[in-house]
Amino acid sequence: MEAFPVIDMEKLNGEERAASMEVIKDACENWGFFELMNHGISHELMDTVEMLTKGHYKKCMEQRFKEMVASKGLEAVQSEIDDLDWESTFFLRHLPVSNISEIPDLEEDYRKTMKEFAEKLEKLAEQLLDLLCENLGIEKGYLKKAFYGSKGPTFGTKVSNYPPCPRPELIKGLRAHTDAGGLILLFQDDKVSGLQLLKDDKWVDVPPMKHSIVINLGDQLEVITNGKYKSVMHRVIAQPDGNRMSIASFYNPGSDAVIYPAPALVEKEEQKQVYPKFVFEDYMKLYAGLKFQAKEPRFEAMKAMETKVNLGPIATV
Repeated sequence: MEAFPVIDMEKLNGEERAASMEVIKDACENWGFFELMNHGISHELMDTVEMLTKGHYKKCMEQRFKEMVASKGLEAVQSEIDDLDWESTFFLRHLPVSNISEIPDLEEDYRKTMKEFAEKLEKLAEQLLDLLCENLGIEKGYLKKAFYGSKGPTFGTKVSNYPPCPRPELIKGLRAHTDAGGLILLFQDDKVSGLQLLKDDKWVDVPPMKHSIVINLGDQLEVITNGKYKSVMHRVIAQPDGNRMSIASFYNPGSDAVIYPAPALVEKEEQKQVYPKFVFEDYMKLYAGLKFQAKEPRFEAMKAMETKVNLGPIATV
């Protein structure tokens, strides 16, 4: 098995740029995932985010999780559980309007730190979208515009903890799925592993590396690239010991953004447009009930809807 793709972003500024861009291109086409080092977000900020996230879980969420486990009798399960995940989570919304000030139980320094972290991740996401444009041979800024809608992109963070699980062979930390949105930026625990992706019909570990940001592509990038880049099934394996932290930030299209294959790519590849045209919010409504199923029927359902609705041109900035 070839090595998991890791990109040192500092090399994008020197003579190794072409080789690094090639690694990103291969990762987008064949892995759906890659890991970034030297991405410009300070180690100090990441260490603070980790310390505050783990402290918040201990103080505000651990007991609730234990009560949920006890109420459902999960510690004594004898057969595989396929309708829930062994995770404790909360969500933060950053764009178009932040809700960080409204989330209960967050201490002020945690709110401030997560806001700063989100701002850095937003810039990194936009930088990465332009690198993808460059590799695809389409105009710089195209992907950001494609995500824009009338109010800009949607950007939010899922903060998760995966506590030790007594029956990891029977309960997944998070069941296998592809991500519905655009570009996902993950700050994961560097000591406790568990994230896996499906490649060539085999589950492959995403290696935990200190101060890295793991990137994966969502369904919308598969559509916009007309299948050149792929969203990939991934899951979290629950572990018998260790509490795994996962902070996944989703840089997604705006709810009213119209998503469809980039005409320049369809023409360049001399392929027909094989993916549908749809409003992102409509896709999300469908995804909500089908998250843990294959993505192809979702695309087919949107295609069927497309024949009934005439969608206008792409909304740009």
